[in-house]
Amino acid sequence: MVKIVRRQSLGKQTVYDIGVARDHNFLLANGIVASNCFNKSHSTAYAYVTYQTAYLKANYPVEYMSALLTASSGIQDKVDKYRENAQKMGITIQQPDINRSEEDFLPLDKNNILFGLSAVKNLGQGAIENILNARQADGKFKSLADFCERVELRTVNRRALETLIYCGAFDQVQPNRRQLINDIDLVISWAQKRSKEKASGQLNLFDMNITNGMGDNHKLQDTFEQAPSTPAVEDYPLPEKLRLEKEYIGFYISDHPLKAVHQAAQMLSPINLSELAEKKPKQKVSAVVMLNSVRKIITKKGDPMAFVQMEDITGEAEGTIFPSTYQELEPLLEEGKQLIVWGKAQQRNDKYQLIIEDAEAVEKVKMIMLEITPEQALDQAKSNYLKKILEQQASEENRFKIPVIAAIGKGEQRQFIRFGQKFWVQNPSQTVASLQKAGFRVHCESLLSS
Repeated sequence: MVKIVRRQSLGKQTVYDIGVARDHNFLLANGIVASNCFNKSHSTAYAYVTYQTAYLKANYPVEYMSALLTASSGIQDKVDKYRENAQKMGITIQQPDINRSEEDFLPLDKNNILFGLSAVKNLGQGAIENILNARQADGKFKSLADFCERVELRTVNRRALETLIYCGAFDQVQPNRRQLINDIDLVISWAQKRSKEKASGQLNLFDMNITNGMGDNHKLQDTFEQAPSTPAVEDYPLPEKLRLEKEYIGFYISDHPLKAVHQAAQMLSPINLSELAEKKPKQKVSAVVMLNSVRKIITKKGDPMAFVQMEDITGEAEGTIFPSTYQELEPLLEEGKQLIVWGKAQQRNDKYQLIIEDAEAVEKVKMIMLEITPEQALDQAKSNYLKKILEQQASEENRFKIPVIAAIGKGEQRQFIRFGQKFWVQNPSQTVASLQKAGFRVHCESLLSS
């Protein structure tokens, strides 16, 4: 190792690799000048590591992503980033499971990875080891009561239990998460009492009776039937379940609140937020999003505008709503609101955002269903008349527009054709009235009911 004992400005110098006798920018104690650029061995090592990782990702994608997620399990942002990356590769990250999950992320098959316990919030190293040791010693956990009796509750505390329930780790044992949450306090007290009885060598009368003439499975089943439980309740509604899931694990894992909406909205040809960087600056796009946060500000001119943090099933992005459109969109700017937004991609600070020009709540989005006979489809005069009507109804260029779908034929032989975006319309009732007046069979229906 070389020690730098003196620094001296050499002015502007051409930089070469270490080993060249002159024209470098570090003057060493023995009069030799050294370069501060990468030397050849360093560059070669980086190139070799890059080749290895690229090879593993291309040929062993599930194993590679499992290792990457495990290495980043203590950093929530990285876990979420690599989870999204795995999703783009067609790999599903399955939710944690107290009877299958290991400390690390576990590759199951070519399309699935099991979530590792090391990435579960509020679950320390001691708690993970305690759970895995208990499972290895006595087999799979049969219930919450079985789990609480077999683990050390001073290590796997109440907060850790709540997190395991909310993130779905008990779903294969008891899918009703609300019931488990309601039962926690009773079951913990029951398990602690049984642990004290065992430690003192005491058994209750029922334990003594079931010991004679019954197998171990029957003893376990009867024992855990003694565990107290609160009155039966319905599980959390899906939106609430997913909200809690994200709160406790950092992201949605068992499902996504926009999944069904996104499938129904394919008629609008939305893009994914992860694709913003691929779009041209002035290209108009639509996206199905949920608002995670809304930040409203006042400009120097005194006009209101807003910045929103959005997410869809592929990732997150920022949206900007300028004063020119703020007043109209302000009623929609609520956290948790599911919208279809319309706008243009823009690069800002090395990130891509969406300049939102219009938006609509997904439950209010409509579409025009136009029923056309094969004869009408082949009639040039009818086609031209239809084109003229649709062009008249699509006059406002930057506004959110309603798609027009043509159903040609009858019964199972019908073919559905979506008109191009330049023929999408602004006013559904006025469009329906104009088309009906022209002799077309047409109606307007909700996008989510299609």
